[in-house]
Amino acid sequence: MNRRKIGTVSAILFCLGLIVFSSVGNPQDSIAKDTLNSSISLGGLERTYRIHLPSEHDRTKIAPLVFLFHGGGGTGQGMEKLTQGGFNRLADREGFIIVYPDGIEKHWNDGRGLQAYRAHRENIDDVGFISALIEHLIRTLNVDPNRIYVAGISNGGQFSQRLACELSDRIAAIGVVAIQLPENLPSSCAPKRPVSVLMMPGTEDPLVPWEGGEIGFRRGRKFGRVLSVPESMRFWAKQNQCLGSSVVSYEPDRDPKDGTRVRREAYVPCGEGAEVVLYAVEGGGHTWPGGDQYLPAGIIGRTSRDIDANEVIWNFFKKHALR
Repeated sequence: MNRRKIGTVSAILFCLGLIVFSSVGNPQDSIAKDTLNSSISLGGLERTYRIHLPSEHDRTKIAPLVFLFHGGGGTGQGMEKLTQGGFNRLADREGFIIVYPDGIEKHWNDGRGLQAYRAHRENIDDVGFISALIEHLIRTLNVDPNRIYVAGISNGGQFSQRLACELSDRIAAIGVVAIQLPENLPSSCAPKRPVSVLMMPGTEDPLVPWEGGEIGFRRGRKFGRVLSVPESMRFWAKQNQCLGSSVVSYEPDRDPKDGTRVRREAYVPCGEGAEVVLYAVEGGGHTWPGGDQYLPAGIIGRTSRDIDANEVIWNFFKKHALR
């Protein structure tokens, strides 16, 4: 496929909202049979989600809770597939609960104020949805209220950051993949307490520029603006009262053929035991490291095989709890 044709296909897919997590192959691949569909009603809307309980879940014991948010055009089931079932296996091993929620018409109201999608246009109360779902799961599944975490990719990663701003009294840590901070969020972001932040962007993401600016393919429709990765990290470091400069190291190059290297930058120490950590995927695209290459690299960029985002995010989460 030549470059002009790739650009045309990419623009069409993005404008249709299908660029993140389009189904490739059998949608049931890598999806656990014991992950169940459920829903709650909120504000006249039925809000749906998938929930995975660890294989030996005991409701008499409190369990951590992890939310995983899909990107724009995606679904909870698509997010489960993107991780290739890796988070489900971690949950079974480590004893935590996972929820894969669905955005309204496949998008999250991450605060960008767009008109293209219903979630933004109608100012859907997605923060209220997650808050209500947290309360419901604490009551019904004995979720540990001090160990609630959220992570997402793209639109889901931006929404995770909004939750860190607005539900800091509920959320102990967030993971943000293939996106950085929306340009307009800092002016309204006022966390009540430090929230640990892990960010995992790709330097060669064709949709989200590392240096900040407009989201979208070069010749396609634009979908809001983001800060640069360094600006985003400085913002969260300041919010979390981190002192000094970052400590830089490189992860092992486990797959020299994948065209990526992963640079780790840790901002420490921070207030109340919080952390702010960057995993910069050098050569990486709009992808979930170690996950499904859901569209060709010529469209979305490379998927790093040097790290497993599932493992990295969970290992980060389990070090943090509300104090």
